[in-house]
Amino acid sequence: MSESIILSVVIVNYNVREFLEQAIKSTLSALSGLRHEIWVVDNASTDGSVDFMRAMFPQVHLLVNRSNVGFAKANNQALAQCRGDFICLLNPDTIVEEKTFSTMVEFFHRHPEAGAAGCKVLNPDGSLQLACRRSFPTPWVAFGKISGLAALFPKSRCFGRYNLTYLDPDRTAEVEAISGSFMMLRRAAFEQVGFLDESFFMYGEDLDYCFRIREKGWKIYYIPDTRIIHFKGESSKKSPFEQRSLFYQAMRLFVHKHLDKGRALIPMWILLVAIRVRSLLAHLSALARMIALPAVDLAFMTVNLALAIYGRFQPLFPWKSFIIVHVLYSLIWLLLLSRHGLYQRHPFSYLKAGSAVVLGWIVNSALTFFLKDIGFSRLVVLYAGLLNLIALPGWRLLFKVMAHINVHYLQGTWGSRFLHPQTLLVMDADGAEELLRRLRLRLENRYMITGLILAGETEQPSRISGVPVLGAIDQIAEVMRQKKIQQVIFATERIANFQILSIISADHGRPVTFKWIPPAMDVIIGKASVDYVDDLPFLDIEYRLHEAGNRWLKRSLDIVLSFLLLLYSSPRYMWCRLVEKRRIEADVHTGVQGRPFTLWRFSDSPDQRRPGPSLVWWSVLKGDMSMVGCALPAAPMASAQPPLLKPGWTGLERLQLANGLVDSDRERLQLYYMKNYSVWLDLEIIFQTVLQTLKR
Repeated sequence: MSESIILSVVIVNYNVREFLEQAIKSTLSALSGLRHEIWVVDNASTDGSVDFMRAMFPQVHLLVNRSNVGFAKANNQALAQCRGDFICLLNPDTIVEEKTFSTMVEFFHRHPEAGAAGCKVLNPDGSLQLACRRSFPTPWVAFGKISGLAALFPKSRCFGRYNLTYLDPDRTAEVEAISGSFMMLRRAAFEQVGFLDESFFMYGEDLDYCFRIREKGWKIYYIPDTRIIHFKGESSKKSPFEQRSLFYQAMRLFVHKHLDKGRALIPMWILLVAIRVRSLLAHLSALARMIALPAVDLAFMTVNLALAIYGRFQPLFPWKSFIIVHVLYSLIWLLLLSRHGLYQRHPFSYLKAGSAVVLGWIVNSALTFFLKDIGFSRLVVLYAGLLNLIALPGWRLLFKVMAHINVHYLQGTWGSRFLHPQTLLVMDADGAEELLRRLRLRLENRYMITGLILAGETEQPSRISGVPVLGAIDQIAEVMRQKKIQQVIFATERIANFQILSIISADHGRPVTFKWIPPAMDVIIGKASVDYVDDLPFLDIEYRLHEAGNRWLKRSLDIVLSFLLLLYSSPRYMWCRLVEKRRIEADVHTGVQGRPFTLWRFSDSPDQRRPGPSLVWWSVLKGDMSMVGCALPAAPMASAQPPLLKPGWTGLERLQLANGLVDSDRERLQLYYMKNYSVWLDLEIIFQTVLQTLKR
């Protein structure tokens, strides 16, 4: 039976449906011309992977587990049934080059001593993934890694053995171990060595298997003649602390299993201590990254409180009396900053930082009246709050400004992760306008499209939807250099994977990240991330605007702001009515649930040069409209369907009008607003509208 199948590909999936689709598509393309079978084992995914696989890839053998049984056991389930002369264990978060499998099969035919082999594995930024070729972690090898000597002397055979950094990455080499992200096995070797050790739940099973292969006399090779991209860690990114613990637990298991034999001269405890030290350093490093931004904010708060104390009590400086005050007030501000997403999704949003500081100042000021023991700090809280309102949004704004003026250190990971990197879009001319429109309409847009590269076009337009066309595929390297591109998004099937991999692996002279948009244009796939092109609403979502408390808050904000703006506008209204003698006219519009309402406005000036002002604030005060809502139709009662929201003076639709909204876009924006409503979202939309108006 095995003679009928040349290659069996085994993929274990756990909640990475979008990546799995790309992996299987690239695998099918690379298997062309080879008799093959593909096995996918799903470890109880909750992202719809199973239904998706059954619908999209019925030719793939699918095994479904009711629980997450681990990587090794899931692979063994497929290994027990696959029939190929060769077997490839492949991670679901990979993209395979068209010639990968044929190249590897040819290598095995030329090298009968090879029991296993791995190819060149790239990170999404084009750098070599060092784990694709490595040595076993003996005490000396581990010491070189732990001590940092491997990083200081990467070309040293003595210290660089952990990741074999002294080897030329473009030369074939016999190695001790390869990565489980792409591990190709000869069936004869598999039948002799047996299944993966299920004691390893997620990590270390590849290292263990390589050790066992070599024990049986087979050789293991690193083959750089073909490449794959590995996004690395997609299945484990939702619980990083647990996964780090599993990784170092697997390393300890490997040491106990294989390196505790005949090593009296080098005590095993040295290696175990090194693994524990490395584990501790990894956890501390992750903790440092997690608290870095709160620490910066806390430092500013501490300095600002000290300045406030000095300004209030100079020349005295009663700092000790304010220690408890500092702890309490800072904790409240930090909690509100976190609640506003400043330490997760929006770390450099100066608007959200300002909103959090204002709310924190209100809460802290109220505490001075309820807690008499800290009542002496009221004026200090006022001073500190004003300074925080300048400092906390200010340093974030400065960071963005520095990034936009191309400060070198902000052009790499920070710039591409948190800011708006200069982005080059590689795609077909057909569908370009639609994709650009959808990218612009993303409500959390992180893509500043600098230009387009059109694939397969002989006659290229100069612009598409206002975005310049910068060249053809063979000019991409020069375009990236000239335009200082930080991010490239591929959205075309006209370019072969080997071309994409060649572009990625080239030296661009600066940090560049690469992403993919599959043909359906629903997601953008990149390193450790999946961005959805559309913010699609689902029927089971509970919209925050439906909650009674939120409706009361929104109405209260409408009343306060419209009353103040009505007072502010009253001199102009009186001038129009009493001096210019303009009439008051009525326009009937469609309101929420199709109910009509009247929007009053002054008539135009006699010479038609000055349009009459609208009494929109009066409609907001009455409750017919809102400060933030849906857009009014171009003509009264012209709406084809009733809006989901009250018409508003501003709203998400007004901010996106330049992008050519259609009815489905308007509905999506309204649903997004209803789902994510907060007072701070209203204030941010109002602020953005004012800025947009001033720019005009």
